[in-house]
Amino acid sequence: MTGPYVPQAAILGLILGLGLLLVLSSTTSRPATPEARPKGALRIRRLLDEAGHYRLPVSAVFISSAGCAVLTFIVVFMVTGALPVGACLAVFAGLAPWGTLRWQVTRRRKQLAEVWPDVVDHLRSAVRSGLALPEGLTELGRTGPEPLREPFAEFGADWRAGVSMGQSLDRLKMRLADPVGDRIVLALRMTRELGGTDLGRLLDTLADVLRENARTRSELEARQSWTVNGAKLAVAAPWIVVLLLSSRPEAAEAYHSMTGMAVLGVGLAVSLICYRLMLRIGALPPEERVLV
Repeated sequence: MTGPYVPQAAILGLILGLGLLLVLSSTTSRPATPEARPKGALRIRRLLDEAGHYRLPVSAVFISSAGCAVLTFIVVFMVTGALPVGACLAVFAGLAPWGTLRWQVTRRRKQLAEVWPDVVDHLRSAVRSGLALPEGLTELGRTGPEPLREPFAEFGADWRAGVSMGQSLDRLKMRLADPVGDRIVLALRMTRELGGTDLGRLLDTLADVLRENARTRSELEARQSWTVNGAKLAVAAPWIVVLLLSSRPEAAEAYHSMTGMAVLGVGLAVSLICYRLMLRIGALPPEERVLV
């Protein structure tokens, strides 16, 4: 009588042990040093920071991706009854959070590129009025451009809490997570550590360079946008047609055959490869971050 229950007891024991292990791992504190993280996790961490989500954990990206894929699969399968179509569209839905994250990075960089010259102007005015460099950076948390007030306000909180200037600048650089912000923080660090009286002239030159770079890049991005929009439309249009066709029972049944699944598989591979190629061909050279 007890023989059939032995495997069930073993399975329940394994599940219980796995649950306890997960609970223990979630409550055990480990130093989150960049050297201990895999390269993939570092890339995702950098992507989250550059999108402005420096408080979100890396696991949030995977959870949202899996959630979108599962939800899309369930909805498409319930509407059409075509399992292969639901699986293909679930792949695209699983990639949607990654695309959204990259879009947020691009949008944030464009937004910050417009206000960085104003930040440099505010900082130059503060330095010329006699404020110390930490006080000038803290003042940006109150009077600076709105998109950048929070990082500079947190810098002021670190400075008032007794954190060293070097460490406060490192934290500010992490919160800004922007190529221009990296260069500004590096210039300020070098000026403070090496000394010098040309900080005002340096900020003048930096503001002019930033305005010229923002103007040139905005023109190039305006010309490049049609390539990106065309790539998105070329990928989305065939799958919208597939979704509409699969709403008919005879078409949904055809996708369950080996030929139908092969057509969907080839179409999925071609869509993903061509989309990546079109984006790579039409992409502008990305701005590299300094010492990241």
